[in-house]
Amino acid sequence: MYFAAMRDSEQYQTTVKIYCRCLRPDIEYKTLVINYQTSCKELIMILLNKAKMKHRDPKLFYLTMEVGVRKSGAPVRTLLVLDDDACPAELQACYPRGGSRFSIQMRRGGLVRVHDSVLMPNSQYKSLLISERTTIDDLIELLLRCHNNSERIERFSIYEVCNIPGYEHERKLHPDDLPLNIQTAWKTRFDCGNSANSSTGTTAAPNANMATSPQSYFSFVLKRNPDNSAQMARRRLPWSKSLDISTSESSSSASSTSDGSETAHIPRSSSYHDYENYFYI
Repeated sequence: MYFAAMRDSEQYQTTVKIYCRCLRPDIEYKTLVINYQTSCKELIMILLNKAKMKHRDPKLFYLTMEVGVRKSGAPVRTLLVLDDDACPAELQACYPRGGSRFSIQMRRGGLVRVHDSVLMPNSQYKSLLISERTTIDDLIELLLRCHNNSERIERFSIYEVCNIPGYEHERKLHPDDLPLNIQTAWKTRFDCGNSANSSTGTTAAPNANMATSPQSYFSFVLKRNPDNSAQMARRRLPWSKSLDISTSESSSSASSTSDGSETAHIPRSSSYHDYENYFYI
């Protein structure tokens, strides 16, 4: 009942101390004033903003809680890994003052390079360190934050571009795809492309000066989506009564006019273009 009342009141606040050496070596800890509804995910974003690290991927970090537990008369420290939805203020209230300690930790990740000239013409690409669980939508949001761009992420997409000779293509990536997993698969696809080129007497690297790494032939490119309102509106042919064949006219192939002549009725196809029902991957 006590915690439920605090959770329902956004004005009820407390302070938490977060040790954050992994963010910046010159910062040992930060003391923040939060309410009892603040989650670990929100707390990490607050810390990144205060440390002026908007270019860092929030999913690279997580919070741990170290608590003291008495066992056989001797105090034992236990380290708990907190979920993104956990509320540190509520957890801290379960222990005596000074009985818990929060720290921010870093997950494994990798570097990705995204060509983002669509956001800034003078920018060729951004190299960002992201986590293994970061999605395409998360990456787009991170790029927008780096450029102080307030546009919605739905207005952009990331494409995978392949420049292996003879296998050039690009494909639009799904918002839930994981960039690091896609990048890891590039080596296999690059080796397969080289093997196929070798069998036909060609090679992916025409000269010794060219790099032979997969990143030389694969890349991520940020692009702006077309206007959805124009794209989603399905075009129709002009409607007229002569196209309506659902009445008695459809039961006969001809009808008489006032002058006694007959007019043939040709069955009409749907006014929607079939080619507009496709989607491109």
